[in-house]
Amino acid sequence: MPDPVLLLHGQPGSARDWERVQKAIAGRVQAIAFERPGWDGRSAPQGLAGNASAALAQLDRRGVDRATVVGHSFGGAVAAWLAAADPERVGALVLIAPSASTASLSRLDRVLATPVVGDLLVGSAFTGAGAALRARAVRRRVADVLSVEEGYLKGAAHDLVRPATSRAFMAEQRMLIRDLPALEARLGTISAPTTIVIGTEDLIVPPASARRLVTQIPGAELVELRGATHLLPQLRPTRLAEVIVAASER
Repeated sequence: MPDPVLLLHGQPGSARDWERVQKAIAGRVQAIAFERPGWDGRSAPQGLAGNASAALAQLDRRGVDRATVVGHSFGGAVAAWLAAADPERVGALVLIAPSASTASLSRLDRVLATPVVGDLLVGSAFTGAGAALRARAVRRRVADVLSVEEGYLKGAAHDLVRPATSRAFMAEQRMLIRDLPALEARLGTISAPTTIVIGTEDLIVPPASARRLVTQIPGAELVELRGATHLLPQLRPTRLAEVIVAASER
């Protein structure tokens, strides 16, 4: 019997980000997706340790002792932290375009984490993008360019214009800069079988950082998806489902 799968979204994001992947694995393995702290409209944003605790609470609520933990982007850092801190709860690890080492950080990441400047940049960018995506014609064009579903963009538009979205993003951005050195120091202790997936055209998390990460986690395997960008749960759900199901059956 394969382990259940716990899906951790990135930033900005929500459990909705995993809908296409969940459809692709339906009937093969139990999948659990939830809004991480700060993204559910109720709780405050947390660092990697706080997010890992929230993930464990989700498993406990469902009576799950061990799961295949899957994380995208910031969620990948949370997944790796959980595997290092509570190895008995993680049967396998799948890191998708993960921001799980200092090599994954760009100069822009550090600028966005800067007080005042980062707040202004993120707030204006999110509000502008959200307002633009509310127009159906714009959504259709962006959906075609990015090869994502229009319905996904409609939900993103609603989320982006909410002030809470910018606040959660900024809080996590600063926590990521703070916490990644500590996570990187623990990567070598991860014992769960690990698969790292990266799109070769990812402009958010450099593919080179994933290639380095595979050398930092013992026994990790790397899957490179040619031509794919950062939005892998939307762009390559079927391929991700194959990787996740295979990991859960180990």
